[in-house]
Amino acid sequence: MKALILVDIQNDFLPGGALPVADGDAVVPVVNRLMRKLPLTVATQDWHPPDHKSFASQHEGRSVGEAIQWKGLEQILWPDHCVQGTPGAELAPGLAVERIEETVRKGTDPDIDSYSGFFDNGHRKATGLAELLRARGVQEAFLCGLATDVCVKYTALDAAKLGLRTHVVLDGCRGVDLRPGDVDRAVAEMRAAGVDILRETDVPEAAGE
Repeated sequence: MKALILVDIQNDFLPGGALPVADGDAVVPVVNRLMRKLPLTVATQDWHPPDHKSFASQHEGRSVGEAIQWKGLEQILWPDHCVQGTPGAELAPGLAVERIEETVRKGTDPDIDSYSGFFDNGHRKATGLAELLRARGVQEAFLCGLATDVCVKYTALDAAKLGLRTHVVLDGCRGVDLRPGDVDRAVAEMRAAGVDILRETDVPEAAGE
């Protein structure tokens, strides 16, 4: 069984959002077409409590983009984003949500971020995504979403470690490039881990099971 995993295609990551990814809305038509090609679509959704410690606002005197140590892990500080129940946390407009069978929420623990759709950043807790895919008999995963060099990368690396045949559809992703070259480095890291990097046109019609 093949599955399409949509990573964090949410309002706050689109242009005009709290943590915008340049051209992030351009992934929507790509993933809508891919949803028609693959038999199962699952989405991940950043779903932070308002006091999440990845927010610079929760650390007096700290600024967005700074890295701190928190609970034994390095934490980059971000603007408040994808707060539970807010419009910014909603899936992007225009996304064919009726084709999404399951949505897995991550980043719900205020003390630890979850870039990967499978685990928090310390691999201390699982989100339930691996179990969901296993229950559906998924052996091959195609990933799209935001952002290439953050949540897509970490989700793909974990998928490969979990034994899934993993593909990232690069034209269905956009990156942050917090440091110039981050996207290129992320692609190289994914390739080195055995992740297949491809384009939408490489995914056959009716890819099926």
